[in-house]
Amino acid sequence: MIITIDGPAGAGKSTIAKQLAATLGYDYLDTGSMYRAVALFGLRRGTDWEKPDELAGMARSVSIDIREGKTLLDGDDVSDAVRSSEVTQLTRFAANNPAIREIMVAQQRRIAAAMDVAGRGVVTEGRDQGTVVFPESPCKIFLTATPGERARRRIEEMRRRGETGDFDDVLQKINDRDAADSAREIGPLRRPDDAELVMTDGLSIAEVLECLQSVVSRKIREKTAKKNVGAI
Repeated sequence: MIITIDGPAGAGKSTIAKQLAATLGYDYLDTGSMYRAVALFGLRRGTDWEKPDELAGMARSVSIDIREGKTLLDGDDVSDAVRSSEVTQLTRFAANNPAIREIMVAQQRRIAAAMDVAGRGVVTEGRDQGTVVFPESPCKIFLTATPGERARRRIEEMRRRGETGDFDDVLQKINDRDAADSAREIGPLRRPDDAELVMTDGLSIAEVLECLQSVVSRKIREKTAKKNVGAI
């Protein structure tokens, strides 16, 4: 089964998706890191960010994969590098590029299909997983938190990496990012109609994980019930 977790930047999708996948014994597909990897590659190549065709051509030439929760760029583990503040600011050039999104969606479906063929479930997270990439998923979750809470988490993440950040500046960037993600023409951020809404303000990681496990268990029961009815 494919479980999709969508939501805005800083909602804790990556952390929770990883833990949920580990708890269920599923594979974890971090789709956001794939766009970050494109941005990182462009940064290293000195790409002209105002030339979308050049960036798309570059995306076609590079190998990006997700294995065992790690983001691989041409075979190298860049899981930490794609989380830098500089890459975060540049990722929008990849995420808002229609050609790159088409390339990444195809890759995400390929990766998930390979996991499925191997008999493993998949927990995938991003911003359009339940609406665009895997619209037929029987278990969709929309994970979110208030902008202020997400800004606080981002500051903590930066401090753990030895970086500094101003709360108001980070908050403004999050609000700007939300507006841009919701307004973009390709794969806009929105809650799927059939997704469970999970607000994480004031909840510990363990509490959020428990909530998601409950949702997944219910969805599995519903899927099994429908299958049994269809077999009658």
